[in-house]
Order: sequence, then C-alpha cells, then structure tokens
Amino acid sequence: MVDDTSQTINLSAPVLEKLEAGSRPFSLLIQKLTGIVGKTGILYNADELLVYECDGYIVDKSAPDIVVFPTTTEQVSATVKICNEFNVPFLARGAGTSLSGGCLPIGGGVMIVLTRMKQILELNLRDRYAIVEPGMVNLHLTNALKGTGYHYAPDPSSQGSCTIGGNIATNSGGPHTLKYGVTTNHVLGLEAVLPDGTIIELGGPTAEVPGYDLHGVYVGNEGTFGICTKAIVRLTRDPEAHRTMLAVFQTIGDATRAISEIIAEGIIPSALEMMDHGIIQAVEEAFHFGFPLDAGAVLLIEVDGLEVAMDAEVSKILELCNKNNVREIQRADTPEERMLIWKSRKQAFGAIGRLSPSYCTQDGVVPRTRLPEILEFIEQTSAKYGLRIVNVFHAGDGNVHPILLFDERDQGQIQLVLEASEEILEKCLELGGSVTGEHGIGVEKINFMSRIFNETDLATMEKVRNIFNPRQICSRDKVLPPHGSGNATKVTQTHPARRAPH
Repeated sequence: MVDDTSQTINLSAPVLEKLEAGSRPFSLLIQKLTGIVGKTGILYNADELLVYECDGYIVDKSAPDIVVFPTTTEQVSATVKICNEFNVPFLARGAGTSLSGGCLPIGGGVMIVLTRMKQILELNLRDRYAIVEPGMVNLHLTNALKGTGYHYAPDPSSQGSCTIGGNIATNSGGPHTLKYGVTTNHVLGLEAVLPDGTIIELGGPTAEVPGYDLHGVYVGNEGTFGICTKAIVRLTRDPEAHRTMLAVFQTIGDATRAISEIIAEGIIPSALEMMDHGIIQAVEEAFHFGFPLDAGAVLLIEVDGLEVAMDAEVSKILELCNKNNVREIQRADTPEERMLIWKSRKQAFGAIGRLSPSYCTQDGVVPRTRLPEILEFIEQTSAKYGLRIVNVFHAGDGNVHPILLFDERDQGQIQLVLEASEEILEKCLELGGSVTGEHGIGVEKINFMSRIFNETDLATMEKVRNIFNPRQICSRDKVLPPHGSGNATKVTQTHPARRAPH
C-alpha cells in the first residue's frame, strides 16, 4: 500500500512490472494520485480492479490500472490534470449500470469513480430546482422529495442504483419518458471538469440563460466531453391524480395495436410499458404478482393529471383495450396497489437472473406502428440463433429492449449474442428507427454510427467533441468511430477487452 508520509510504494513484483509504462514510472502516478484522494481513495491491486472491468454490458471487459474515488470537484480536477501530465487515458464511472460499455476503460488507464460525491447540495422548491452531485442515486433524490409536492421526473428502470451523473452522460429515459421527456429536458445547468482539468459551469438555475445552449450539448456526451461534477435539475410538480392499470393480452399483436390506438386517440399516458410472455413468467416466479402465465403480453398503463380528466381518459383506454381483445384489466385502487404494479415493472430485470446466468439488453427504437414487425423479427432471430430472447420495454415511444439470454462462460454463445444483436439493430434501422433510445452508443454500437450518419455528420460531431476533448484522452474510443490510435499512453491492458466485430 501507499504510505502518505514516506511516499514509498510496496507492490508485488508482477504488479510493479505492469505499472512501468513509457518514460516515467507508473508508481509515481500512484503516489501523486494518492496525494490527492488519500490512500483510502485509490485502488490498484489486480483483484480489486476486477470489480471495474465492465459495466452492465458484460460482453466486453477491460480492467483499469488505477481506480480513484474523489469526493470534491477540486479532487476530480486535480486527478485529471495528473492524468494529462502523465499522458494517461482516463474516464468517469458512476454506478456502472450503463448497458453499452460506456464505462469500459479501453487500453487501461485511470478510472474516476464518482460514487462518493453523492450529496444533495440544495433543494429549492420555490424556484423548482435541485443541485446534486453526480454520484447521487436517482431514487435517493426521489425519496428526498417525497411529501414536498415535487419530484424529479426521469426514472430509468435502474433507478434504484443508477446515478444522476450517469443519467446525464447517456441522456437516460425511463418509463415516464413518453409524457415527461428524457434527462436533457430536466437539466437546467451543470458543473463539469473538462479533459484538461479546467472547471466550467454551463447553464444555470433559471429556465433561460443567454448564449448557446451548451449544457444541452453536454447532456448525452457519454463522458467524451469531460466529467460532470454537479447538476442543477428541474423539479416537476406532482400530478393531482394517477390512474394505473395492468392490461393482460393473449398476443403481442393485440397489445401493440392497443398502444397505437391509445396514442392515436390523443391520449398521452405518463407511462405505457410492455412485458412479453418470457418476462411475465420470470417476474411471476420471482415476485408472485398474480400474472397469468399463459398471457402473451402485459401492458402497464398509467395516466396522470387533473382529477377531473382522469375518468374520461381511463374509460377511453378501457374501450380501446377491449376493442383489441384484452383478457383482463387490473386497476390500482390504492397507492399501495399502484406501487405493487410499478414494482412488477421496475424489478423485471432483476427477475431475469432466474432465467439465465448472463444476459445482454439491447436498446433499439422503431415507430410505434412497427412494433409488431420488430417483435416478430426478434422471435425469428431467437429461433435462428438458438438464443432465448425476452422483452420488456417502453412501448409508448417504440423503445424496445430485447434481452438476449446466454452464458458468458461459453465464448460461442457470446459470438451468437453479438451476431443476433446486430441483426436486430439493423432491422430497427430498416423499419425507420434507431439503434439506441437511451442506453447510448458506448463501445457496443460504435460501428453503427457510420451506418446512421454520413461522413459530414460524423466530421461535425468530431469537431464538437474535439472542442471539449482535443487530445481524446478522456473516454477514448467511445461514441464516434476512432480515426487513428490517438496519442495517449496505453498504460497496461490488464484484462484485454473481449471484442468481436459487430
């Protein structure tokens, strides 16, 4: 370990050999970083680094060489400046719930984990904003606001563990995206450390600020513009009333037709979520909600707003569901029943562990009217590759999340997952959609960028990135297809990424 007083390092010989890179000893880098965050704020032993070798996208793995845990913006800035001094790549990580390899430290380097920066710095109900640190867990902000009459609207399915900083990096959505929008619609301003260590502030607590919307540009950069260290987020008044329902359908086709007709009627539910037969079985086995195991699909439908409008909207939704052969509809009559219905959706991913040792969640988007086609194609792809695929997704905005089940210990299955994923995403494009709705590009979908955008589009995006990150030392090889190898030092590759061509 590192001794703060003597600045001497006691490392095992194999680790010491790995930490020698370039013209300067890597042990000196450890000493300098320890001087910033202290010896309890740094990891560099190989067994400890394994925890950080991947995020929620487990197909690709590559461990960092050093992990640091700053507690202040100044520590983040100082860490970034040291990385620049040593020409070592670095990237930020929150809870690691990213599903596209956004936290993958390609080529090793320094990982800056922000989970110790988790405070609510200000709650201003009068002006309807909160200021939080990036490691604030999304659900913790929700809980802090209970009883105030306000809430923070973005609520990804990983709400219980994902962080606000990570939500900002990927412009996360969630079940209530259909009515309330994604993260960028709820971020008023932010503080960030640029890739050279400079601290900047973008936007502010007021709804409008002069000049360019730079905080809007920043949201969704997937860590390639620097590290968010503080966020000013919009608070939304709680709706006066809710109506929450579970509609059980015999087939996916009936359910998707009901979705299209509800939206066509001019009703914008606050949430419109679908679970298919496979997810229904897993959730029922895990939590015993009372779902019929022979159902083809279940829709979670929620509307909110003024009490006076609720009954009419619910009546029309029931009419449209009945028109499309709904088997039964369960209505939440109490807050407890509503929470139970939402628990069935929010914990669906946790139930998948009962089905398979590993899974890969995809994130395609299609127009709502094409949902039956993409779901049929997913079923065909499942049969073609001999992989079980289940679906739980944001049906209201056509954001599908096919979940491919496999065993990561079998390299052959990993390759099948990659090939099947590529075919599903290509079909989404063919149907007029996109390859991501909320998970981001990361490393997983980087090869799709040249299929979606032309050279001029990509060149323009690259110019914007280079304004923030000219040396590409921060979150290297993410989002945009790499042009050349860059000039940052490749420190070590403790666990080479298992990458297969997409």
